[in-house]
Amino acid sequence: MKFSKRVLWRLKNKNKRLKPEKYKRLKRESLRGSRKGTANRPRLSVYRSNENIYAQIIDDISSTTLVSCSTLDREIKLFNQNGRTCDAARLMGQKLAELSLQKNITKIVFDRGPYLYHGRIKALAEGARSAGLHF
Repeated sequence: MKFSKRVLWRLKNKNKRLKPEKYKRLKRESLRGSRKGTANRPRLSVYRSNENIYAQIIDDISSTTLVSCSTLDREIKLFNQNGRTCDAARLMGQKLAELSLQKNITKIVFDRGPYLYHGRIKALAEGARSAGLHF
């Protein structure tokens, strides 16, 4: 079931009986409904924690992860000791693009998840674009 942002906002504010888990599930389903990865254009999924950022390129039809990368990788940790900076996210986006270009993946669909396109998410996307991914 897909909901618009206005409907989700109304559900969150007006209906206080809606549990937070159910609201999160509805929000996730409404975001994920428009972002599907195929073999031709796989999906770049991003997860951001307080300390690190993780990204993976997924083919949703066959349910396989094609490429994955995080700020915990050795090559990225050598340049940045801290994984919660925009520089680390940009470097990780470039590394992810290099790995995907080795597997002949040039076009992707960017799935930012529930996060705003700002800060580390934006830095990761710009790093991937500068290294040759198209989305």
